[in-house]
Amino acid sequence: MCRTRLLGWTRLLEFSAVCVLLLNGGTAAKNEACTASDFQDDHHRVLAANRTNMVSSYKKIWEIVYQGVWGQSSTCMCSRKLDVHSSECLKKIKHDSELQSLFKILDASFFSDNKVHEIEKAAKEFNVPIIKTNRKLVASENGGLHYPSYLVFNPARTNESLQQATKRFSHPSLEGVRRPKSDEDIAFMSVLELGQLIKTKQITSEELTGIFIRRLKRYGPVLESVVTITEELAYKQAKEADHLLVKGKYLGPLHGIPYGLKDIIAVPHYRTTWGSKTFKDQVLDIEAWVYKRLRSAGGVLVAKLVSGSLAYDDIWFGGRTRNPWNIEEYSTGSSAGPAACTSAGMVPFAIGSETSGSLTYPAARCGVTALRPTFGTVGRTGVMSISESLDKLGPFCRSAADCTIILDMIRGKDPDDLSSQDIPLVDPFTVDITKLTVGYLEDAEMGVVDVLKSKGVNMVPFKLNYTVESAQGILNFTMDVDMLAHFDEWQRANLDDQYEAQDQWPLELQRARVIPAVDYVQAQRARGKLIREVKESFRVDAFVGNATDWERVCVGNLVGMPVIVVPAGFKKISDPPTADTRRRTTITTGIYAPPARDHIALALAMAYQSVTDHHKQRPPIDDLGPNDSVPNPPIKQIPPRQLRG
Repeated sequence: MCRTRLLGWTRLLEFSAVCVLLLNGGTAAKNEACTASDFQDDHHRVLAANRTNMVSSYKKIWEIVYQGVWGQSSTCMCSRKLDVHSSECLKKIKHDSELQSLFKILDASFFSDNKVHEIEKAAKEFNVPIIKTNRKLVASENGGLHYPSYLVFNPARTNESLQQATKRFSHPSLEGVRRPKSDEDIAFMSVLELGQLIKTKQITSEELTGIFIRRLKRYGPVLESVVTITEELAYKQAKEADHLLVKGKYLGPLHGIPYGLKDIIAVPHYRTTWGSKTFKDQVLDIEAWVYKRLRSAGGVLVAKLVSGSLAYDDIWFGGRTRNPWNIEEYSTGSSAGPAACTSAGMVPFAIGSETSGSLTYPAARCGVTALRPTFGTVGRTGVMSISESLDKLGPFCRSAADCTIILDMIRGKDPDDLSSQDIPLVDPFTVDITKLTVGYLEDAEMGVVDVLKSKGVNMVPFKLNYTVESAQGILNFTMDVDMLAHFDEWQRANLDDQYEAQDQWPLELQRARVIPAVDYVQAQRARGKLIREVKESFRVDAFVGNATDWERVCVGNLVGMPVIVVPAGFKKISDPPTADTRRRTTITTGIYAPPARDHIALALAMAYQSVTDHHKQRPPIDDLGPNDSVPNPPIKQIPPRQLRG
């Protein structure tokens, strides 16, 4: 999701005006300052404090957003227990008055007193250090010549501009695939295998759809991973796929294959809740670009799957999504439902999204293969946006080969997403990995390194070098300001008070309200420096490393770097699976490639999975022990879940 828009120029001018007033009126506060003798009672004290020259408020803005020099923090007006004539009380009154004036200047007077002080504290502890770091990094040279922003205005990039379509991948045809006897075995087959069953008419799309809808109904309440089962639409699309096949028209490897969408992706006539109680009844008359692509490829949508509230973490209005491998813990997010449902065999594949870890973290926790593609590879029209320069869509699948197939179906230029591109990827099925040099980081799973080495890949130690001190700071400034621009009215209406986890978006977006436009742009200049340094440091064809290292997640998303998360085994834990509990902890690894080199990461992942079976393991959600807190799923079919309000 990415076409980065700057924080409004209006606000940039507002802060410039503040600077002018500071320069021209610096002595006004002294001339107009009130003294203790002016006060007769509490009421007059407050009125007098509010009459203090506004230059004092301008100075406070300067302190909060630029210098980090803070007055005494206050959480309330003067208490009756304090001496109303004390200097401490007077300072508190003046401080509160200045803060309220500050937020009035910013057209943000809707915040309560408590929130104002929380924002003040957060800005001091988080915003100001990042501002100083970025300023030191990129603002030491005047003129904008040394560290230009990565943001580029190109008037030719309109929705009328077209790119030549790239050639589609060669899809391998599997021979000798036979229909298993049990629905359970069918549910854990790969997309390529299921496609072969449909193509050879061993199963109909309608039958296959029924298998997955029953699993969604059965395990959805256990994992709290399903928002809406699109049963009527699914059977309609399945029957259409079967009818086409009878007529001799085969659409490709996704013909008649069921799948799920993260519930930030709009589908007409169905709720798109964004995981939030504020929007839980929202129906958007929009057909998302990625949904159009999958529908035209013959896919069958069976469910809208859980997104953490407003695409953050795994908490949503209906509960908290669990990890199928260990239902004592949660799935992480925000692509919680797509990861959990793919892992549990409730869908063959699902589409999720990532701004900063929302594909990689749940994939690692739930032990599934997932691809975060190069930024701009998949169009985002009809998808809730956090940050247009960071948001990406990607698949959760049974295997890297399935990820390759899904990527091929959904990539390409989206005419309504100015950041999407028809990136000319090489066919991953044709890449000769023996000609590749692949680095491995200190935290890489050496078992993965050894397997790739045995397949003929030149494996070398590697370190990604860059001078940017706080990739997280750059990412948070970018993500939070962009998100606030999209949910400005939500915050102004105090709907953030209804948010499911108050220490998440509400806190971050309150803090974003006082990030100056100048320092947002400086963060983008620092991001540009990071992009150039990573490009210069990327002296290998790909590298292997931990997929959930937070610094690497931040850098990867800021740079637009693709990564595929691959299951690599299970951890040795102190309480291994017994007759009483079936908890397991999965191990995964990340295979990273430079932007627009997704085919290299995919080819390496397919090579690894060709001689390992970690990606074929099944979570034991049907075999829970008596010490597991969630009871065994009912054997009989249960109705669709009634979501809590």
